[in-house]
Amino acid sequence: MMEPGRGAGALPGTEEAAGAAQGKGRVNFPFPYTPYSIQEDFMAKLYDVLEAGKVGIFESPTGTGKSLSLICGALSWLRDFEEKKKQEEARLLADEHNGQDKQQQPTSCCAEASNCQGSVGELDWITEFMQKKEERAMVDRLKEEQIRRKKREARLEKIRHNVQLKYASKRKRLEDDETQRLLQLSTEILSTELGSDVLEQLDQEEEELILAEYESDEEKKVGSWLDEDDDDLEEEHVTKIYYCSRTHSQLAQFVHEVQKSPFGEEIRLVSLGSRQNLCVNEEVRHLGAVQLINDRCMEMQKNKHGKKSEGEESEGKKRRVSRAVCPFYSYEQMQFFRDEVLVKVKDIEQLVALGKEIKACPYYGSRYAIPAAQLVVLPYQMLLHESTRCASGIKLKDQVVIIDEAHNLIDTITCIYSAEVRGSQLCCAHSQLLQYMERYRKRLKAKNLMYIKQILYLLERFVSILGGNVNQNPNAQSISQAGTELKSINDFLFQSQIDNINLFKVQRYCEKSLISRKLFGFVERYGATSVVKTNKEKQKMAGLQNFLLALHQGPDKEAAIQCPPVEAEDGQPKMASPLMQIEGFLSALTNANQDGRVILNRQGTVGQSSLKFLLLNPAVHFAKVLKECRAAIIAGGTMQPVSDFREQLLSCAIGADRVVEFSCGHVIPPDNILPIILCSGPSNQQLEFTYQKRDLPQMMDEMGRILGNLCNVVPGGVVCFFPSYEYEKQVYTHWERTGLLTRLATKKKIFQEPKKANQVEQVLSEYAKCIKRCSQVGGHVTGALLFSVVGGKMSEGINFSDDLGRCVVMVGMPYPNIKSPELQEKMAYLDKTMPRSAGQPPSKMLIENLCMKAVNQSIGRAIRHQKDFASILLVDHRYARPSVFNKLPQWIKERTEIKPAFGPAFAALRKFHQEKKSCHGSEAS
Repeated sequence: MMEPGRGAGALPGTEEAAGAAQGKGRVNFPFPYTPYSIQEDFMAKLYDVLEAGKVGIFESPTGTGKSLSLICGALSWLRDFEEKKKQEEARLLADEHNGQDKQQQPTSCCAEASNCQGSVGELDWITEFMQKKEERAMVDRLKEEQIRRKKREARLEKIRHNVQLKYASKRKRLEDDETQRLLQLSTEILSTELGSDVLEQLDQEEEELILAEYESDEEKKVGSWLDEDDDDLEEEHVTKIYYCSRTHSQLAQFVHEVQKSPFGEEIRLVSLGSRQNLCVNEEVRHLGAVQLINDRCMEMQKNKHGKKSEGEESEGKKRRVSRAVCPFYSYEQMQFFRDEVLVKVKDIEQLVALGKEIKACPYYGSRYAIPAAQLVVLPYQMLLHESTRCASGIKLKDQVVIIDEAHNLIDTITCIYSAEVRGSQLCCAHSQLLQYMERYRKRLKAKNLMYIKQILYLLERFVSILGGNVNQNPNAQSISQAGTELKSINDFLFQSQIDNINLFKVQRYCEKSLISRKLFGFVERYGATSVVKTNKEKQKMAGLQNFLLALHQGPDKEAAIQCPPVEAEDGQPKMASPLMQIEGFLSALTNANQDGRVILNRQGTVGQSSLKFLLLNPAVHFAKVLKECRAAIIAGGTMQPVSDFREQLLSCAIGADRVVEFSCGHVIPPDNILPIILCSGPSNQQLEFTYQKRDLPQMMDEMGRILGNLCNVVPGGVVCFFPSYEYEKQVYTHWERTGLLTRLATKKKIFQEPKKANQVEQVLSEYAKCIKRCSQVGGHVTGALLFSVVGGKMSEGINFSDDLGRCVVMVGMPYPNIKSPELQEKMAYLDKTMPRSAGQPPSKMLIENLCMKAVNQSIGRAIRHQKDFASILLVDHRYARPSVFNKLPQWIKERTEIKPAFGPAFAALRKFHQEKKSCHGSEAS
């Protein structure tokens, strides 16, 4: 047996943990400090789920060390799994070696046995032969894997201890740069000497806008630009864990936790990200919009690896086309980048810095590291979107998947596979594409023209079904019958008269030909400065261009191509072809008929109207993940209510017996939190913030009196959540008119959550400064009061720890808008496809679950660590209903007090905060 911890990638505690795993005792989980008992329980349960190959729904409140528990639990399992696999390999190889003597036995014995047993013996002999053949094949495969593993470990060990390799790589890069510079100089000199080409009609940049000859998948042979004898790229994927979360900041935080963990030195980890986050080519990065960066990058790859067609080669001297390639897309440097990534754990920023240093593409270099990596960290989109998953080289077969921050997983999958396009985008794309075709008609191959005409027809029909004409200004075309209409995919295709077009082929063409990128370049070249001339110089502008004339230029000027702006990272608007977004809609229409709906939203004008694809069945896409992977963990700080996950995501893919639920308590002492359900206010007004009653002046006044009393006894910050921005504004205006705001301001400075995301940081900063200043200075004003919105910028991902959130107030129950066509269709779909639960229709359960998920996310903002304390006030008597009460997180539910009257509730709140104030003061002194 190999000595654990010696080879590259050997994980801590291998030998001891393997023994613990095989015995009946608890598994040894390396941890940076003594874990809480709930963390030990979490890791043990996680280990069991992974070992059994099940799907686990894990809930661990924020502040309980969920990330570390996931890291140490999952990597301990991986450590033991790898050790057992090595032991099994050693046993098989030993058996194969020992079994060679048996194969030398006299054949006469076999003959006698065969004669005695007749045909039955013959069958046994064949079966035995086949089994031995399979065993030999397995042994051969194990030998190959062993050789690969030893080569990889030796290579990584060499890099780990030999810094000279870095300098050699850097020297090689400088030599390549010099060669490239001299080559470019020579090309320019030759070009100048030869003079401009007589047949050259377009400059080099414009040549790149022309679509290359297109071959469909059926027409071209399978091939690869990679060297066939490259062992490294043929490397098999080792058993690994895919960890994904919602944002890059959450992933970076997770990577930092791994670095600090006992596994940080030895684990082979790679972080994956989008081109927007990882690209180091400034020429591409400055494009800003994600789709533009993606298309430009793929185009540069195609230029580097694509072979010239015969036509291009014959015209090479005439046209002298120089297609741009990316200087960072160096195979040799990316291989070095891969090894550097596997040697030491790095986050996204460190990958970018490394890419710039060694002049290698971090986006593709990190992909090369996937096969040998033991832990792959990636954003939701990369794992959950099938085509992105495949394009990234992610193979889930027999691997472990951990999805963190998964409370909104259903919505995430729904959004990833939904798409919307406006009428103005459809008309603009049609105009741009038609002008592009006219400009380059004689240079485009027949197949390109065929697909362009199909796309033009699709755009024409989409505008027509909205009630408009693609040849007219969309903002000048009024809609006679405004409203929303829902259709099945098939009905939409038939009504649009596009059911005879193969959308799969059109989608594939858009993807492979990079037509949206070409169109963007065309628009970028001609859009702002000049008019696109068609081949006949004096040809009059077609009617389809007239809407752009009126829309952007005025009646006295020639029409220029325009397209909707896209906000770039630097705040400068970037122009993008609307065809990019339309491609997403075309892709969505390839879903199965029963799994989605098309929403026709006709509003005012054609330009304001839109087509939207709504995915109704996210389970169909998630099932592909579950069927491939060995085990899956769906984790979050607040997962209640979990019935949605079971019914909407898991039921159609796996049996109920394969799903395991685990919810751990909080690390805070029971008396550090006081959740109260308040049923009536100070004037005995029953608190019921339904749509019918919440607008009543007496209801808003009662809520104001509750807040006034709270601000008298709660120190520091009070965060008050409203169901919507509109209701928060309505209540704020009412309180302003009645003078309540002025009275509240004598105790707490008032802040409001902004609607714009870029203003959130400033408001939070001022809110925190105010609370800190009040605690230091003292006086009448004891802190701050923040009005927030459920589902807004501050209800998720923001910590109101310590004095920032000593009390969280939830005004009413934030039910979603049931008049929404999308929600109504989802409700109808669930009622048709799901069984009733506890006597209730699935649609009612959905509404209640959406409400309580939002509540649980908001009230979980206050308690963020072991010594934190806060009170939680749920202001509505409906929270006391068993069906609603049971959907609160377990650690909150078991400590919640239901108060029918305000007096006892207020007394409990005052006592709680007085006691905490005295304890807090004594600790501070």
